[in-house]
Amino acid sequence: MQTVIIVIHLFVVIALVGVVLLQRSEGGGLGMGGGGVSGFMTGRGQTNALTRTTAILATIFFLTSLGLSVMASMQRGQRSIFDSMPGGRAPTAVPGAPGAPGAGGGVLDQLRQMQGDQPAAPSAPAPAPQPAAPPAPTTPQVPGSQ
Repeated sequence: MQTVIIVIHLFVVIALVGVVLLQRSEGGGLGMGGGGVSGFMTGRGQTNALTRTTAILATIFFLTSLGLSVMASMQRGQRSIFDSMPGGRAPTAVPGAPGAPGAGGGVLDQLRQMQGDQPAAPSAPAPAPQPAAPPAPTTPQVPGSQ
């Protein structure tokens, strides 16, 4: 049923675009020449027919759009995010998880931990390294002018 409504919807969209493009421009056109084909579909009767056809196609377009959205919501059904949890209960904070309160560290710390660059548990801070002797002063190199 949904496929039939989608096909009808697509035909209505194509027809609606065609009917709108057939209508005579009433000026403006942003410097694009404006009027279009001057002798085709002129006259009051054709204008009323195109306006009526546009209104009917627009109504069908809205009805098929509403029908498709209602059908999609009925197929999806009502689900809760808690139904997908194991045991059907609300999620609890896991210590050490990225979003858990009090988890010392961010995403980078966890990546380092996974790669083995950092121990799993925080350890005592390592002693600060002693600064090395300053290097001997060197003569600055100035580029020669050309």
